[in-house]
Amino acid sequence: PMETGYRIGPNGSNIPRDIIRRFACAYNGEEVFSADLFPAVSANPFIAFTLVATTSGTIDFTWTDDTGRTQTASAMITVN
Repeated sequence: PMETGYRIGPNGSNIPRDIIRRFACAYNGEEVFSADLFPAVSANPFIAFTLVATTSGTIDFTWTDDTGRTQTASAMITVN
């Protein structure tokens, strides 16, 4: 979950900001889309892009946050 840095935690101090800074998409290992995100991004950003798939393969999605941690997801696509 993303944090704006403005919420107060249970100990009375601000919860540190932690937002998505970069989103990238790779198709069969080759980066085909990326976006650098900034503090004004919504808590649940909707990102749309187009990709022409010429062969079956894997699409990998990677999110990187303020602290440098990454989270990934993958999807297999089949082209007939």
